[in-house]
Amino acid sequence: MCKWLINGLLGSVLMLVSVSTVAATELQVIAGGGIAGSLNEIASLYERAYGHKIVIRYGTMPELIKIATSGVAFDLSVVPKDVWKDPAARARLATGPTRDVARVGIGVAVRTGAPKPDISTAEALKQTLLMAQSVASIPASATGAQLAGIYERLGIADQMKAKTKAQPAPKQIVDAVASGEAELAVFLLNVLVDPRLDVVGPFPADVQREVVYVVGIGAQSKEPEAANAFVHYLLSPPAVAVLKAKGMNPG
Repeated sequence: MCKWLINGLLGSVLMLVSVSTVAATELQVIAGGGIAGSLNEIASLYERAYGHKIVIRYGTMPELIKIATSGVAFDLSVVPKDVWKDPAARARLATGPTRDVARVGIGVAVRTGAPKPDISTAEALKQTLLMAQSVASIPASATGAQLAGIYERLGIADQMKAKTKAQPAPKQIVDAVASGEAELAVFLLNVLVDPRLDVVGPFPADVQREVVYVVGIGAQSKEPEAANAFVHYLLSPPAVAVLKAKGMNPG
């Protein structure tokens, strides 16, 4: 057997040994609720492949900042980039840049079978929002912060405050519209993909804003090697395939 092949096989064995060593750990992860559908599936794939236990705690942007600054231990974070604009929260991350994992824009959905309103232009979107009796969303979230900026630009911030039915988590947005409690769902497009809803479409390009999810390792992580291994997996082809299938744009 030639020397290069022997070296290649030896390298593969050493990598498998390393992975099996890392796999005997449990990772504590904090994450934004908007990426839950993708991250749950990616974590499940990783657990089955490498034997890890991934424990994920989801929250809105204010909740994630509170978690990060309260002393709660976490090994890894997959959160909207805006979370780390808070200096106290950023201090809980290991030094070095975060890595972009996924991004997704904002859209509108209605209950399945309901008429789809016109949102093809910024003006059409504005009129649709003004005519809606109620809108389900999460103002206290990274998406909510983006929406606030869009509403300001459209000149309808005060009107939208009055008709927005605030929900605690992405699932409740879908539930509210599916049950008829709210007329429109306005949130991240990947969250709106549900059999009980019909997606009207994304916001027009000239007012569209994306929420970017980034991954970082906790400064006080007790499992930095395992956390780093999961970071690499989040950027790998299997994870990218899940993100795309769930309506998110990788990177």
